[in-house]
Amino acid sequence: MNREILHHTIDLCLDWKFREGEEQDAWYKGFDDSSWRTVNIPHDWAVEHEFSTAHSSGTGYLPAGTGFYRKTFYLPEECRGMRVYVVFDGVYNNSMVWCNSYYLGKRPNGYTQFIYDITDFVCFGDTPNVLTVKVDHRYAADSRWYTGSGIYRKVTLVLKNHILIPVNGVFVSTKNADYDAAVIEIQTTVKNATGERADISVRHTLYAGNYPVASSEKQVPVDAEGEICDQQEIKVYSPKLWSTENPFLYTLVTEIKKDGKVVDRVETRTGIRTFYFSPDNGFFLNGKNMKLKGVCVHHDAGCLGAAVRKKVWERRLKALKEMGCNAIRMSHNPHMPELYDLCDELGFLVIDEAFDEWEGVKNKWVKGHNVYPPAHYGYYEDFPVWHEADLTQMILRDRNHPSVILWSIGNEIDYPNDPYCHPMFKMVTGNNDQNKPVSERLYDPNKPNAEHLVKIAKKLVSIVKKFDKTRPVTAALAFPELSNLTGLADCLDVVGYNYKEHLYREDHRKYPEKIILGTENTKGLEEWKAVVENEFISGQFLWTGIDFLGETQGWPCHGSEAGLLDVAGFEKPLYYFRQSLWSDKPVIRLFTVSSAGKVENIHRDYKKLKPLWNYSDGEMVQVVCFTNCAEAELFLNGKSYGRKKLADYADGYITWLVPFEKGELKAAGFNDAGEEVRQYVLKTTGEPSFIRLECTDEFLNADGRDITHVIAEITDEEGNRVCTAEKEIYVTVEGEGRLLGLENGDLRDTTPYSERYRKTHNGKLLIYIEAGRTEGSVKVKAAAEGLQAAEIIIPVKNGF
Repeated sequence: MNREILHHTIDLCLDWKFREGEEQDAWYKGFDDSSWRTVNIPHDWAVEHEFSTAHSSGTGYLPAGTGFYRKTFYLPEECRGMRVYVVFDGVYNNSMVWCNSYYLGKRPNGYTQFIYDITDFVCFGDTPNVLTVKVDHRYAADSRWYTGSGIYRKVTLVLKNHILIPVNGVFVSTKNADYDAAVIEIQTTVKNATGERADISVRHTLYAGNYPVASSEKQVPVDAEGEICDQQEIKVYSPKLWSTENPFLYTLVTEIKKDGKVVDRVETRTGIRTFYFSPDNGFFLNGKNMKLKGVCVHHDAGCLGAAVRKKVWERRLKALKEMGCNAIRMSHNPHMPELYDLCDELGFLVIDEAFDEWEGVKNKWVKGHNVYPPAHYGYYEDFPVWHEADLTQMILRDRNHPSVILWSIGNEIDYPNDPYCHPMFKMVTGNNDQNKPVSERLYDPNKPNAEHLVKIAKKLVSIVKKFDKTRPVTAALAFPELSNLTGLADCLDVVGYNYKEHLYREDHRKYPEKIILGTENTKGLEEWKAVVENEFISGQFLWTGIDFLGETQGWPCHGSEAGLLDVAGFEKPLYYFRQSLWSDKPVIRLFTVSSAGKVENIHRDYKKLKPLWNYSDGEMVQVVCFTNCAEAELFLNGKSYGRKKLADYADGYITWLVPFEKGELKAAGFNDAGEEVRQYVLKTTGEPSFIRLECTDEFLNADGRDITHVIAEITDEEGNRVCTAEKEIYVTVEGEGRLLGLENGDLRDTTPYSERYRKTHNGKLLIYIEAGRTEGSVKVKAAAEGLQAAEIIIPVKNGF
């Protein structure tokens, strides 16, 4: 396979100059930015500051403000005459961009990819070019969750010939497929930026690895300064179908030829698969009925803020996959492109979501959840002008991902009294309304009428269908009781229900033609039974898969603790309960709590559960066992405390009361045939004595951008993690790398993220290390008072 690239892609992520605050003349190419700080992209300046109650609780008690970025770059002389585009994957928010003093435009939306044609403004050879970006995030309380501030996603230059495929100009979809043969459809936009008509050919070759498996070619004319959309089909025999278990990816190579010469080439990854939703039988992938075991995620990663790297998401997604998760809802905005790539690679099904609000403003809590008065900033101000461009860009960017199965045009837009209302209902009684003032729960005729949402929804659906007719459209409805009556639900191919499991059967009877999906759900066993016991329900999406910054209940907590993983990516107790419900592998896990404070409801009391066996002699201890084994037997120092059947426990987990005795607590799991299939052991630990460091990678790539995770654990003398240890660890980094951040997963720890020290939480601390640009090694040292220090050396290599 010829991998020669006929266009240039230049990474612009290194060595930007940054200044926080206003700077009147920074747009000017000749402006002196030598005193500004040098940063790499992605960059989020908000997490460099201290947490403070002076800032909004909704956005994590972190500041926003205004900032300027400037990037000096050079274009090779041999590229003179090519067209040049700059692609921003995400800038939060209200960005304004200049190139060599020329104003290019603005983009209010902080989550949308945007592209500028800078062909007429750039220089080649030894003459420098300067990009200037202003970020105007002065209204920090413009979101219900943490957003970040800055250029927090990649920036890329794309250079092409004048007959070209625009960025996002190839669309690949599966027309039909089974294991014998498949037909894929390809739409290719070709632009002729010359002054003459061009007769060209569009050739597609599909590769499985390095081997071509099918191809197609077509001759088409393109008028001067014109644009065409070419459509072709390719038949593939014995295709490898993309699925959640075997996410096989092909590469489609699209070439544009003029006079026999290739003038542009684009590579597009794709997966061959079919899917559909049935109103009676749920979801089918490649003809196989399956349940969507999904989670909702926001886009930050604790100490990294919104500037998250692909490896961070890779580690998180692998943990969710191990739990049995097979689906992700991108809440409540388009996420970084690399996350969709990972979902393709690892086998996750995706709901891609565009908006959290339309032209009606939602409450933004600034002093704690449901603490009045709220702020009223947000995207609603930009929606009337920008919704079409923003939604279009999401579809164009993400429509080639086989993982994406649903486009969501909104999250809880119909939330009653926030701001839409309707005279059919007199009182708001939702799960999130009990602590609101009565006046805020009563319907107000002076607020926008919910029937207006139907008009907007129809327009948004038409925009989606213009660019992709292969996927259904949904919205996550907060109030389907009303939205089914106003007609909003009728606009959707799949009707998303948030926290409304009790309506499933009744609404299926009322509206048998409608497809119902749980788009946001709590983590209880009953909510999962509502999926399993109703064939017409395709699945659920738990709120949330991972803790996130913002949307906090109040100080000092600076984030939401709703996740199954914490912000460090460490598993929380309910992770294992969910694993016992979702995983096909044998699962058994033990947690304990003193019987004096025993767990009555794990979803309310899960924080009491600890993976430890350290109590006072004779103290009665509640042992909680999460398992999917038919039976489990508990042993303390070899003595059995009984073999119990999971089916006898209505809450979905097994418990014992055991008098504490120092030593080893072991659970053994047995299948239906009585065979032991799994064990789990807790040991009594000694005093905290050592720090242990483990790295998730064998080496780092010397590109200035690669990262790795170093996990610090506090252990006793025998190497057992002491999960009760909260020790302040100081981290130093030497050599070809730098400390990117420290995260312990404790959202109540208000230590500034910019510090080089942080307490362990549950005996652990996550250390993010970023590679330098020179081959060598990086040494990471961790020290704490009263503990033996540790160090680890990570090779940094070129060429990977």
